[in-house]
Amino acid sequence: MATITSAQIYDARYDLPDGAGTDAVHTDPQYGYAVTLLKTDGSLTGTGITYTLGGGTNLICEAIRLLIEPLLGRDIEELMAEFGQVQRSLAEHHQLRWLGPHKGVTHAALSSITNACFDLWAKSRDVPLWKLLLDLSTEQLVNLIDLSYLEDALTRDEAIRILDSRRPTRGEREGVLAEGYPGYDTSVGWMGFSDEKICENAKRAIDEGFTAMKLKVGASNPADDVRRVERVRATVGDQALIMLDANQAWSLPKALDVLTELVEINPFFVEEPTQPDDVQAHRKLTEAIAPIPIAVGEAVANRVIWKNYLEAGAVGIVQADCTRLAGVSEYLAVTLMATNYPVRVVPHVGDMGQIHQHLVLFNHVALGHEKLFLEHIPHLREHFVEPAHIQDGCYQAPQQPGASTDLHLRGMKPMAVASQ
Repeated sequence: MATITSAQIYDARYDLPDGAGTDAVHTDPQYGYAVTLLKTDGSLTGTGITYTLGGGTNLICEAIRLLIEPLLGRDIEELMAEFGQVQRSLAEHHQLRWLGPHKGVTHAALSSITNACFDLWAKSRDVPLWKLLLDLSTEQLVNLIDLSYLEDALTRDEAIRILDSRRPTRGEREGVLAEGYPGYDTSVGWMGFSDEKICENAKRAIDEGFTAMKLKVGASNPADDVRRVERVRATVGDQALIMLDANQAWSLPKALDVLTELVEINPFFVEEPTQPDDVQAHRKLTEAIAPIPIAVGEAVANRVIWKNYLEAGAVGIVQADCTRLAGVSEYLAVTLMATNYPVRVVPHVGDMGQIHQHLVLFNHVALGHEKLFLEHIPHLREHFVEPAHIQDGCYQAPQQPGASTDLHLRGMKPMAVASQ
């Protein structure tokens, strides 16, 4: 038994090394988290995070304080047995839903709360999150998910069918738990890095065992993008896959024009070419640059928008992020939908890969997803109690109980405290 007795909420922001984190739109970012700590009547604490770029993290913290009260006094096992219903009731608060619904500050707050619940649940069972999810029955897994507004794309019975149909062959895929899950290196090609540094980083990534890396594009002069991409391709040759990420910098006409040149280097995918709510623009780009896939996810706010992307055939790589969606629960809804279409899943890692290293193991073993890549960004490693372990370019399966979200918060004061 582990009963939630109080919550502490932190506004955690971290400065980055020169040039790190920069892209065509975000020129001077901080990395930040709105952090939820769920305290229990014992010694356990669940840590939840939602990702920010610094500014406004305090607004999410305030929304966490407003939303979290119904969880106080709940036993974690009893809570998680019906978590899909619980999450829906929080998201549909009769006053606060007006601030979304299912997007923006309130949805980010729900992400932090949800991820804290999953971390606490795994710790209470003394297992890492990936094992907790794999050990659950099909009904228990589906009970974690709010399937509202998805009835035309993913019913409860369909979710059960997807999970049950893949259970007999799980053993064929469990080798990933010992071998590790391949990563791709995003820290190679930040926009603020010089050509020389990008090429040095590309060589380092190859030496560290990575077989894929990402470059930021979307410069005011497209010739700069072409030059940088060509230099990296010349540096790594055919040893590595290259992903391109425009961070929403282009209009549809501009994207069509620039990508005509950039696709000549045969990128593994092109990420966020335009405004993330414009599903039809992504559909047109998908058709224009096929077979190279369009990747989106870090700014796709909820499962309903994902339903629209998938139904429109507007996405080739689903970059669902449990620190931008409403946590692990809504991530499961999205990844089940992606399984049903099917579309490949390569998460965006606002959590720096800490939770998602668990989730891709679940995707592969439980859902039969192809073992592709998980993004790797190393800039906040020192702030996590158990940072992701990368060996020869692969994430190694975490062994510590929980979701790997515990942070060093020494010296920080909670922005808010809620208690029974």
